[in-house]
Amino acid sequence: MSELPVSPSLVVATAALLFCLYKLLQIGRRPKGMPPGPPTAPILGNLHQLPENDVHLQFKKWADEYGDMYSVMLGNQRMVVVNSPKVVKDLIDLRSNNYSSRPEMYVGQTLISGGYRLVLMQYDEGWRKARKMIHNLLNIKTAVNYIPFQELELRQMLADMVKKPNKYHDHVRRYSTSLVTSIAFGWRSLAFNDPEVKQIYEGFEQFAVASQVSASMLDYFPVLRLLPDFMNPSKKRGKELHKEEIALYKSYMLKVKERMQQGIITGAFCEDMFKRQEKDGFTDDWASYVSGTLLEAGSDTTASIFLSFAVAMINFPEVQKKAQQEIDRVIGSDRLPTMADESNLQYIRGVVKESLRFLPSSILGIVPHATTNDDEYNGYKLPAKTGVMINVWALNNDPERYPNPRNFDPDRYKNDFLRAQESATLSDPYQRDHFTFGAGRRVCPGLNIAERSLFLGIAYMLSAFSFEHALDENGKPIPVSTEAVTQGIVCRPVPFQYKLVERDPAKTKMVLKAWDNAKGLLSRYPEGIKSIQYQKDWADFTKGEVF
Repeated sequence: MSELPVSPSLVVATAALLFCLYKLLQIGRRPKGMPPGPPTAPILGNLHQLPENDVHLQFKKWADEYGDMYSVMLGNQRMVVVNSPKVVKDLIDLRSNNYSSRPEMYVGQTLISGGYRLVLMQYDEGWRKARKMIHNLLNIKTAVNYIPFQELELRQMLADMVKKPNKYHDHVRRYSTSLVTSIAFGWRSLAFNDPEVKQIYEGFEQFAVASQVSASMLDYFPVLRLLPDFMNPSKKRGKELHKEEIALYKSYMLKVKERMQQGIITGAFCEDMFKRQEKDGFTDDWASYVSGTLLEAGSDTTASIFLSFAVAMINFPEVQKKAQQEIDRVIGSDRLPTMADESNLQYIRGVVKESLRFLPSSILGIVPHATTNDDEYNGYKLPAKTGVMINVWALNNDPERYPNPRNFDPDRYKNDFLRAQESATLSDPYQRDHFTFGAGRRVCPGLNIAERSLFLGIAYMLSAFSFEHALDENGKPIPVSTEAVTQGIVCRPVPFQYKLVERDPAKTKMVLKAWDNAKGLLSRYPEGIKSIQYQKDWADFTKGEVF
């Protein structure tokens, strides 16, 4: 019996099919030489092992199992996760030329941000240009110039808390937003229920959730991007978010331009940016997102730590009592704290650092770094364009560095007199206070202002108020979780019930008087609080004022 002839075309087709199948099954596999990690599944890699919520807990579990450095596969994306201060120092700091880029983020950067969001930009000339402008605005020397704005906004925040003690969440968010709009655009955010202020938060929350590690298959399986929008809700929603964001950020910029055309100059960041735009020729879209980045970096993150602080005060009343005793001893009862008191309020400084460590807003380092070129470390191979995640939650909860890490203990920092930026540059990474502000060239540019905001805000609040558990209908304390956080690349404690109690009626009157006095001075300068004369008058005003 003769054999049937085999068609050459069938052989070619079969070979092509097998080759495609082989290539498909390589997706999700860990490349040879990379750090070890959890077993992968074909195509998915480790995606199927990521929970829908609280991804940071899974990354911490793997850190406990695999040690200082491990890798995961997210579809076709490689991700190395670093859990040791030494590895962060060796790679992110000391090899920053190669570890300052970002993984491709199709949803967060291409769709939602039009390629312009600074925090997601690749390490290129555009990023360096924007970073330089922002560094000139927020560096450790210029940050001192913003203390009058912080004091002003904090006075309103405390007065608002006296009048509406049940709106703490809104008050801290208004404060942090108004501080940034003052610096970036030269105008204040007077109330959280202002539609524009709420739009900042609502838009950023949607962006944060859409951009988190476990969010979108479009990042991990590029072939899905070919699907039309009606079959791809993530793609459609990303484009809608971009339209909303760019319209909002441009409207803020246009306000500044209109004011400049009227001859009103406040010294806002955007005014300097417009001058640079005339020289460098970058687009309005690019400029809008650079200034919008300041809103994101300064508004949601600082407010999140104020919420973390409140959670800690409710759950650790002995810490609150000790902090208030220090304030009463150093400040007395006839005034509010100032930055000049910082060196004498070391326990309050510890409360600030511990708030940043205990419930960080950047729980997984916000956005992973990425290698620009191939690299080797400790015998492992890290190919170019490999994501590198700073596992902030694992680093901040290392029991060897922080005994009983889920206890809120400011005394961990009783001998730490460094600011966050100074701590981040220590040669010994194990002496660093925490990793919440990131590392390397992508470290948070606003950390100097944020740290002062937290110190002043926490000192102000503990001077005037106590945080207590709210009570249920039976008079029993309502629990407040120290672990439950919102989801996204920036997180904060989930909404919680609390009771804000005035410590002393005389102190409450002082708080209200301080804000009334500040409003009186502010009314003389309708062109904005960045007026040079306003700053001089404010310095004289606060120096001579008895609250």
